[in-house]
Amino acid sequence: MPWISANAASTPLYRVGRREQRVRVDLERRYLGGGEALQRAFASVPIPRDAEPAVGPDGHLTVWQPSTDSLWDFYGARRDPAGWHARWGGAIRRVSRSPGYYTPRAWPGATTSWGATGSGLPVIGGTMLLAELSAGRIDHALAMNVPAARAGVFAWPAQRTDGVGSPSALPEGARLRLDPALSVRALRLPRLTAMIARAAQRYGLVVRDQTRHAVSLFGENPAQFPGSPYSRLLGGKTPGELLARFPWARLQVLKMRLCTRPPCRRR
Repeated sequence: MPWISANAASTPLYRVGRREQRVRVDLERRYLGGGEALQRAFASVPIPRDAEPAVGPDGHLTVWQPSTDSLWDFYGARRDPAGWHARWGGAIRRVSRSPGYYTPRAWPGATTSWGATGSGLPVIGGTMLLAELSAGRIDHALAMNVPAARAGVFAWPAQRTDGVGSPSALPEGARLRLDPALSVRALRLPRLTAMIARAAQRYGLVVRDQTRHAVSLFGENPAQFPGSPYSRLLGGKTPGELLARFPWARLQVLKMRLCTRPPCRRR
């Protein structure tokens, strides 16, 4: 059953000011390619004192500082008495002008091996923010995970893959859209489902990773928000019930060029 992941598999987004205190994040896998440069990018990160990564094995955490136009993307983030640690991740300077994935221009020493997802796309990319859902409009493409992405190949904007699926499976980076001829209004969908459908029609969906069990979309992890913000947004339904009304049969797969190594360009 399709699902909206907003807890363990998603990420909280901490938007911080220019004066936020900076801390060092120790990278546990700095021995990997690009690891030494990534540790330098993690040497001074404006993480709020009360920040909490997503609970669960992925431990995602995203920090965005608009004043410096910088974003930090963590996988396996945790804090202990010695300070902050992460298993992997990425960082992007001039993020407002970034193509939305890791290139050598993302940060000094950056490589396409950076990033907290199997495709190399930042985990916050395509995530539905709580503010967007409350406002009733999502103005960007949506991230989508599939049960098993095609093995060995990927498509732009992905820059790598951890896919284990068959040759008939969608590759990471594949782009889809909801049929533009479909009238979303005529479907009389629940409010959240209609928001998702309109975003899928206007901006599309991008396969970002794989789940090994189901199709998943992503909502912002609510770690920093009091109460249960999704209770109101879901209107008493489960994510599965809301997505069961989504017109999946009207999705269209867009033309793509398959890649086996980076850089993977659109054409």
